[in-house]
Amino acid sequence: MNEQGKHFIYPSTLFVSKDRYLIHTILGSCVAVCLYSPKMKIGGMNHYMLPLWNGQGLASPKFGTIAIPKLIEKMGLLGSNNKFLVAKLFGGANMFESKLEQFRIGDRNIAIAKEILHEYKIKIVAESTGGELGRKIEFNTYTGEVSQKIIKKNCKVEV
Repeated sequence: MNEQGKHFIYPSTLFVSKDRYLIHTILGSCVAVCLYSPKMKIGGMNHYMLPLWNGQGLASPKFGTIAIPKLIEKMGLLGSNNKFLVAKLFGGANMFESKLEQFRIGDRNIAIAKEILHEYKIKIVAESTGGELGRKIEFNTYTGEVSQKIIKKNCKVEV
């Protein structure tokens, strides 16, 4: 049995591997899409901050419209077929109270993930999104399992 590596996903990045990895990240309003091929035992995750790239500047995985297709592409380069991929979504909390939609970035991040995965016909098999609290997740690229811890808001800050 191969030894399992660990990898931390920073915001605006993604990671895909045929090898066994535990991928970790911490999410607030950001969203992580975990893709897994049960047939190939290949997994990958992205961590994007904003839903839409506006066409200006670098087309980076900071944006869901770039990060999700790029994750799907990298999974394909390792031999997975979209027909057999499954997705798990995490994050998208609305960390700050606001009734104005432009400030509800978590909701918009979740919506873009669902829209793009639907376009690619990738089934969402698990989801923990929305709310007001952050999440710490760990994704096993070999089994497709994800564990999650909810991050409680800390009201007291001492300087």
